[in-house]
Amino acid sequence: MTYLIDRRLQSKNKSAVNRERFLRRYKAQIKDAVGRAIKGRSITDIENGEKVSIPVKDVSEPHFGHAHGGVWETINPGNTEYQKGDQFNRPRSGGGGSGRGRAGNSDQTVEDDFIFELSREEFMNYFFEDLELPNMIKTQLTQTIDFKTQRAGYNVSGTPSNIHVLRSLRGALGRRIAVGSPSRRAASELQQELQELFDAEVPEDDPRVIELKRKIHHLHTRINAIPFIDPFDLRYSNRIKVPKPSTQAVMFCIMDVSGSMDETRKDTAKRFFILLYLFLKRVYERIDVVFIRHHTAAAEVDEDEFFHSRESGGTVVSSALHLLQKVIGERYSSSDWNAYVAQASDGDNWDNDSVLCKQLLDHGIMPKVQYYTYVEITDGPPQNLWEQYTEVAAHHSNFAMQKIVTPADIYPVFRELFKKQPK
Repeated sequence: MTYLIDRRLQSKNKSAVNRERFLRRYKAQIKDAVGRAIKGRSITDIENGEKVSIPVKDVSEPHFGHAHGGVWETINPGNTEYQKGDQFNRPRSGGGGSGRGRAGNSDQTVEDDFIFELSREEFMNYFFEDLELPNMIKTQLTQTIDFKTQRAGYNVSGTPSNIHVLRSLRGALGRRIAVGSPSRRAASELQQELQELFDAEVPEDDPRVIELKRKIHHLHTRINAIPFIDPFDLRYSNRIKVPKPSTQAVMFCIMDVSGSMDETRKDTAKRFFILLYLFLKRVYERIDVVFIRHHTAAAEVDEDEFFHSRESGGTVVSSALHLLQKVIGERYSSSDWNAYVAQASDGDNWDNDSVLCKQLLDHGIMPKVQYYTYVEITDGPPQNLWEQYTEVAAHHSNFAMQKIVTPADIYPVFRELFKKQPK
């Protein structure tokens, strides 16, 4: 059997093998730290790395030490206070200035936490681990990418229609100056020498004059032989194709914050919203995120209030749909934006209101959105809202709904909602 040991070093001379061993050994502590970090993160900032802190007591290494049993006699040099055989009371725990107290207070023992920095890939792996997502980065979902053509300098070859005249003439002028400069300089010097001979009244049939004229004529012939433009001077406009998002997208997050939605359900909804955001980031370059919370009334809020605010009382889902329809009409025209809606609820709603929700979706919202997903976070039987939404899904192919019972169901449900549709 052959064993391969990776001895390559990462940045700052750290071994990749030791890093993997550390991640395996303290997996539980790191997962807890990642869970704490997720609760304080923004949806749009979830895919970055993270610095996690682990208590020192959790990363302590085992070590060997000598036992202190039996009878011990010790001599402390410089001891002028005690003699052999003296007895004194044992000091209290942490007393006498020993221990690691804070600001001299021995009753408060503190230890620095061990700070460990996770990379983006490691953070995402821990985040999706309990969602049964072992390979999120390699998962390819449906996406369409358009390309735009833009200028990227010049080429020395191309089609005649792409010749850049100004750049070619500029290059030809530079070439003529560079190639003809020595001949022009030499011709100018010879011309000056010839003029001096004429000033000295040397006859034109003098051999020196004839030789200078011959050299000057030869140099002018060489200068005139330099072509005005050469194939070497030609430059062609270069154009390349770069990826360009087809359009911009807006993501609407709608969540019930009534008394029946506890923190566990909200955390589950947040993970689902994060998955949707990461999916849209693969397709669109610009994404706006709009948060709409509702109980008996709906409001557009920021992300912190969206996830951490709780309200008591009943649930009126139609209030959120009315606000959604208003925001789309005022700020996100369907001709300029691709609208995606993700709604999370525990299914509770007033009986008469569920029928109104179906009407709003059928006639006002579904024609304006690219995709609408509804997840019901409950382990109970279907409620009246689920029944009305089932009828909406039957008439609109861009409406999908699933039920989530445990956090491990989030990713399978997400794949089911956004799977490739048969052509």
